[in-house]
Amino acid sequence: MAKKAKKTETISESIPGIVEVIVGNASNKGGVTQVRVKVLAGRDEGKIITRNVKGPIKVGDYLMMTETEYEARKIFKKKQTGGRN
Repeated sequence: MAKKAKKTETISESIPGIVEVIVGNASNKGGVTQVRVKVLAGRDEGKIITRNVKGPIKVGDYLMMTETEYEARKIFKKKQTGGRN
C-alpha cells in the first residue's frame, strides 16, 4: 500500500486594495474584468496597479491581494481602418 501524502495548508498575508477604475473586460467571454487598484497597506502602499478580477466588481470594492509586485498586461483594442495599409 502506498502512503497518503499529508495535506499542508499555507498561510499567506493578504494586502488590501480598493478599486479606483474599471478599465474593461479582459476576456472574450466577459468573466474577467481589468481594474485599477490602489494598494492600502504593505510595501507598495499608495501605489495604483492594474489587476484582472474574476466575477462581479464595481468601483469602491475592496480586494485582498496575495502580492502586489506583478501587474496585469494592458488591454489593447484593435483599431479599425477603412482601407488597406
